[in-house]
Amino acid sequence: MTGFDLAALLAERGGERYDLHTRHLNHQLPRMLHTIGFDKVYERAEGAYFWDADGQDYLDMLAGFGVMGLGRHHPVVRQALHDVLDAQLPDLTRFDCPPLPGLLAERLLAHAPHLDRVFFGNSGTEAVETALKFARYATGRPRVLYCTHAFHGLTTGSLSVNGEDGFRDGFAPLLPDTAIEMGDLQALERELRRGDVAALVVEPIQGKGVLPTPPGFLGAAQELLHRHKALLIADEVQTGLGRTGDFFAYQHESGVEPDLVCVAKALSGGYVPVGATLGKDWIFKKVYSSMDRVLVHSASFGANAQAMAAGLAVLSVMEDEQIVANARHTGDLLRTRLAALTEKYELLHEVRGRGLMIGIEFGRPKSLGLRSRWTMLQAARKGLFAQMVVVPLLQRHRILTQVSGDHLEVIKLIPPLTIGEPEVERFVEAFTAVMDDAHSGGGLMWDFGRTLVKQAVAHR
Repeated sequence: MTGFDLAALLAERGGERYDLHTRHLNHQLPRMLHTIGFDKVYERAEGAYFWDADGQDYLDMLAGFGVMGLGRHHPVVRQALHDVLDAQLPDLTRFDCPPLPGLLAERLLAHAPHLDRVFFGNSGTEAVETALKFARYATGRPRVLYCTHAFHGLTTGSLSVNGEDGFRDGFAPLLPDTAIEMGDLQALERELRRGDVAALVVEPIQGKGVLPTPPGFLGAAQELLHRHKALLIADEVQTGLGRTGDFFAYQHESGVEPDLVCVAKALSGGYVPVGATLGKDWIFKKVYSSMDRVLVHSASFGANAQAMAAGLAVLSVMEDEQIVANARHTGDLLRTRLAALTEKYELLHEVRGRGLMIGIEFGRPKSLGLRSRWTMLQAARKGLFAQMVVVPLLQRHRILTQVSGDHLEVIKLIPPLTIGEPEVERFVEAFTAVMDDAHSGGGLMWDFGRTLVKQAVAHR
């Protein structure tokens, strides 16, 4: 019998969590959490809530950056994992064809009937890497186009199509790539005329800033790409699986049928990392063109039984509990309630998004007193006001949110897709209280703003 006891280990060493991270992992993470007051200790989680040691609940409006689509510890997904472990399957033999990957691929493809095959990896960035490789091989062309402000992952290939310089700096050389403005069809056509473009990769709603593609852009881009024998890659890692009120976000625009679709995050059920790249038959057959090329693209842990069981359970829950319809209904309610506040608060510029992917953008106020404070924050570092909002939401109202990207005055809401009217009411009430404080001209919120300014100036 092994002497390993997980519960005892956590009881003995769990209190060292921040020290352990500081010594052995990314030392800047605990530093950042301490600075903004996010250094909480959560004891357990269920659905859309965390609880601390005092039994206080915290509403999760972040969902692990979209991973927890069904909330935490959904009983159906938990049971599926117990079942697959108890089955003691001969997993990852590498020389058989187990049923679970085929069954999950079948269920996924039912939601994208124009696509034919699936490759299973372990993450969103790996799903994008797969799409980039497949597009370049299938077309015989080296260059991939992407949109400014895009985020497609942080491994080298996906970093090559990342629109944020802060992530790219210091990691060159990357793959051949070219950025275009989202919605700029003239720029797209100009690049395509050069004859070396394999694909355009695009998020139907960009996670950084929560920026939807302009109406009609995806369809027009698809037509241009196909005319020039290039491919459309839809990155649905965050927007897919019901997040925007349709199963895939590209389905909001009629007639759009991407050649490759990347999914991950919510497919995991929050338990076992999984990524998937869905594609057309001819692309897969070109990549895997002979028995000699049977392993030309693979993943050591891809299609493992636990990940496949979690994915199958997630899709079952989504259908049985009408998760996509709930995301659409609840998202419309939350977005409408928040948008109504733009008339009341001059610091609140815009509320946008689809389903339960919502961006709250702040902007320069008109009144002199607020404008001077806003200018002070902007001079120190753009994005500080949005950070000023997320901190009291957590500290005073026990609601976890975060800004949608560096140097952006935008908060992104991507809660579990299972939330309903009680969570909408709780968030709107808390957000209103924070906005009231921000517009009062003083108080704890602006005091914290001065602290952020000092931090920003000190680290220039």
